[in-house]
Amino acid sequence: MPSSLMLEVPALADFNRAWTELTEWLSLLDRVIKSQRVMVGDLEDINEMIIKQKATLQDLEQRRPQLEELITAAQNLKNKTSNQEARTIITDRIERIQNQWDEVQEHLQNRRQQLNEMLKDSTQWLEAKEEAEQVLGQARAKLESWKEGPYTIDAIQKKITETKQLAKDLHQWQINVDVANDLALKLLRDYSADDTRKVHMITENINASWGSIQKRVSEREAALEETHRLLQQFPLDLEKFLAWLTEAETTANVLQDATHKERLLEDSKGVKELMKQWQDLQGEIEAHTDIYHNLDENSQRILRSLEGSDDAVLLQRRLDNMNFKWSELRKKSLNIRSHLEASSDRWKRLHLSLQELLVWLQLKDDELSRQAPIGGDFPAVQKQNDVHRAFKRELKTKEPVIMSTLETVRIFLTEQPLEGLEKLYQEPRELPPEERAQNVTRLLRKQAEEVNTEWEKLNLHSADWQRKIDEALERLQELQEATDELDLKLRQAEVIKGSWQPVGDLLIDSLQDHLEKVKALRGEVAPLRDSVGHVNDLARQLTTLGIQLSPYNLSTLEDLNTRWKLLQVAVEDRVRQLHEAHRDFGPSSQHFLSTSVQGPWERAISPNKVPYYINHETQTTCWDHPKMTELYQSLADLNNVRFSAYRTAMKLRRLQKALCLDLLSLSAACDALDQHNLKQNDQPMDILQIINCLTTIYDRLEQEHNNLVNVPLCVDMCLNWLLNVYDTGRTGRIRVLSFKTGIISLCKAHLEDKYRYLFKQVASSTGFCDQRRLGLLLHDSIQIPRQLGEVASFGGSNIEPSVRSCFQFANNKPEIEAALFLDWMRLEPQSMVWLPVLHRVAAAETAKHQAKCNICKECPIIGFRYRSLKHFNYDICQSCFFSGRVAKGHKMHYPMVEYCTPTTSGEDVRDFAKVLKNKFRTKRYFAKHPRMGYLPVQTVLEGDNMETNLQAEYDRLKQQHEHKGLSPLPSPPEMMPTSPQSPRDAELIAEAKLLRQHKGRLEARMQILEDHNKQLESQLHRLRQLLEQPQAEAKVNGTTVSSPSTSLQRSDSSQPMLLRVVGSQTSESMGEEDLLSPPQDSSTGLEEVMEQLNNSFPSSRGHNVGSLFHMADDLGRAMESLVSVMTDEEGAE
Repeated sequence: MPSSLMLEVPALADFNRAWTELTEWLSLLDRVIKSQRVMVGDLEDINEMIIKQKATLQDLEQRRPQLEELITAAQNLKNKTSNQEARTIITDRIERIQNQWDEVQEHLQNRRQQLNEMLKDSTQWLEAKEEAEQVLGQARAKLESWKEGPYTIDAIQKKITETKQLAKDLHQWQINVDVANDLALKLLRDYSADDTRKVHMITENINASWGSIQKRVSEREAALEETHRLLQQFPLDLEKFLAWLTEAETTANVLQDATHKERLLEDSKGVKELMKQWQDLQGEIEAHTDIYHNLDENSQRILRSLEGSDDAVLLQRRLDNMNFKWSELRKKSLNIRSHLEASSDRWKRLHLSLQELLVWLQLKDDELSRQAPIGGDFPAVQKQNDVHRAFKRELKTKEPVIMSTLETVRIFLTEQPLEGLEKLYQEPRELPPEERAQNVTRLLRKQAEEVNTEWEKLNLHSADWQRKIDEALERLQELQEATDELDLKLRQAEVIKGSWQPVGDLLIDSLQDHLEKVKALRGEVAPLRDSVGHVNDLARQLTTLGIQLSPYNLSTLEDLNTRWKLLQVAVEDRVRQLHEAHRDFGPSSQHFLSTSVQGPWERAISPNKVPYYINHETQTTCWDHPKMTELYQSLADLNNVRFSAYRTAMKLRRLQKALCLDLLSLSAACDALDQHNLKQNDQPMDILQIINCLTTIYDRLEQEHNNLVNVPLCVDMCLNWLLNVYDTGRTGRIRVLSFKTGIISLCKAHLEDKYRYLFKQVASSTGFCDQRRLGLLLHDSIQIPRQLGEVASFGGSNIEPSVRSCFQFANNKPEIEAALFLDWMRLEPQSMVWLPVLHRVAAAETAKHQAKCNICKECPIIGFRYRSLKHFNYDICQSCFFSGRVAKGHKMHYPMVEYCTPTTSGEDVRDFAKVLKNKFRTKRYFAKHPRMGYLPVQTVLEGDNMETNLQAEYDRLKQQHEHKGLSPLPSPPEMMPTSPQSPRDAELIAEAKLLRQHKGRLEARMQILEDHNKQLESQLHRLRQLLEQPQAEAKVNGTTVSSPSTSLQRSDSSQPMLLRVVGSQTSESMGEEDLLSPPQDSSTGLEEVMEQLNNSFPSSRGHNVGSLFHMADDLGRAMESLVSVMTDEEGAE
């Protein structure tokens, strides 16, 4: 908006400011709405967001009057101004803010509707997910219940039926999985702008598990069908094989008979024919070898399942018969071949057969060696096992051939004489016959031994290889099961981890719940450490056995270890982040108080949790909140109030309103204190406990007075004030009783209710209070005016005289009850008079009196009204009265009555009577009969002069120590570099240690000063009493005696005799300057005084009064000497 236009129409500035504020708030609200994301499928998160949206909508509705006021103000401005440009701008801005308001409201309503729909859809999906997981659990349970049973047709048929039933169930359960998938897809599609990781991961896991179950069921059903078919075919195959064995046995018998005929070897044509028939027979035998092995394997499985039954015995007999026939058939075949091969070159044939066997054995040994090494995963080793089983079948098939050949060689060597061998072995011709025979024998025997050795070696090698395969299979299967189980558990934990929201997006109130959930997850995944260790141990054992794991297994192990480490790190990081967030932002943190200050100020926290404040412009720190500093500065305006009780009360009233404690009822304060279990009044409270209790108090006040209470600012300001009053050393702890005293003294409640509550805090369980407990209460109470520098006017910081006064009022009973305490407090004792005055100041704030001030002419009088009881129709307003102004003819010592509420006719008549009565009394009467509105106590005199002298002496000591580089008072932490490796750290720590040590020494010395001060003041007070009594008597006798005490009493001016009236109650009072004046007893004669003086000072007869003055001077000089000696000692240190 143009500045010239705002100058022309001044009201536009206010309108523009209000419009800007509302527009910015709406923009911020709209951004917050768009940035808020929820975890789809998490009902708790969605409900929390719905609650937040509802609260936001309520805030928007609460701001609607502001919008309406803005629109009304705009209409008024348009009606008042004739500037067309201004009218256009106003109209445009109103339309824009109305549109913006409607858009934000629409966004809120749409988002709320979307969240409600999301809640409904998520609920349906969760229900469907539960059903899907339930059917998955049932399917897994059935799969795990399957065990290897009997290998019979009935058992296999039963298993097939169960498998088909499970497959049927899976088909029906597929509906549940499909429903869950459809609902998940709907969530993923409709709420893609929100966090859908949880839905996505859970859906993937469900589908993966479901697919795995379906695959296992399908494979099992196919395997069982094949087994069932084999079992059904087994009897037929067995009968068919036995029939063939019978036929083959008959053919072998015929061939065997033919080969044993005489002179057969001479008929080469017949030998060839028989060899052809044998080859056909051997071909059939080899063709039926696999059939025989399959029947043998299946029969063994069937026998194991039928163990102990009659069927098993019958089947075993048939199998034994089959094996016997099969073995005999093969032997016959080999014998037939041996006879057919018998000729003149028989040894050569045997030699060639042995050579062939040696070559075959070598080839098989090489083949067996090539099967090594053991595979690195279960499928590879399973394949190796299948290959080796075929290899062993081949060995078993070859075994009869090898045994027959070796037996043939043995027989040949036994049967053939050396002459025969000589004929068989003709080369070389130069050798003699015996040597040629020996060479043939040696050659055949050597080859036979080599065949036998290689055969045994091959069998041992095969058995060892099978042992390795079996061991590897067992270990790899165990490894695979362990990795699958670990993978499943890690996947479940990762699903939970994947559902985590960023810590920054979590609600502060939910941090503790999230922390507990993560800790629970940490407890659940802790056993996975053993599982990971077990998997790694299994892998190491395989390596020890010489088994090199496959790349797949290695990558799986590496993946599992990496995922486990990442899961550990993620959980620990999550716990740490939540701990830090809970510490920095949780209910027990002070983070929410950081908004209590604005730039360039920053709120910081010292190691003992005490807040301090950094000014980044001036690079300085201080303990006091900037607003508290401003408040203290504003209290200086009240220093012109002449009477200290009113001055103190008005300062406290301003402080009370700044802290919003004037809105706090006693019941609300008690509820907050009880809620935090603050019952042990002697126990200390730390900063966090104070903040938590104050937060509870101000949160309730904010609910009751939304626009009046800024919770962070009020909590921080009240904490600042409590520390200033009860923890000036900033130790970070105050007593529970001190906290209660401070809060209750300034809360909104009836005065006597406050008295009752405070007395109850120090009373015993029987309702009585002794002197020590009452002293604690009065000590905490007097700290409130002391913090404002007003303690001297209320009897000083020494509360012993007040305690003594209370118990003297109670006839020196050892304990007092609440009624006596209340009666004593109604007399307004000097140490507590500021509290009832505070109540009267609060009551008088809104009072309006229909009277005119005789001094400043204010009419009507606002606040206190002071009516003279000496003159008719003479009134003074509180400003003139507090400043000590009087009208001509009216003296300050004349009686007056104070009103904090408008007067009634009865009070007017009563005051008229008193004025009429006082008209007949002389000035001498008023001077001789002063009246006090408080109960004075016989206490040490902490007058202005003494307190000023002590403060000046303390300041002088402080300056001296500051010149030496030390600081006698606690100070907030200075601004230091953020780097933890700063070279100044050690120096700062050392300096802080020196500061703490020096602070302790200085506090000890100040305590000594205070003790000596009390002793000196007590003696001075007694001297003044003795001095004032003869002076008063001398005045009565017409003699004027000048003394320091009289000049002190007249330092301001004579005070009026004052009657206070609060409502209809009347009590006598006087100006607060007279709080420094002890009561005077005019009945004591001069003779009694002189007698007391002479008795007190027998060595100074004749000049007793002068001696008293000299002694007072001596006492003053002694105190100065004491201070000097102490400061000198400090300088020497």
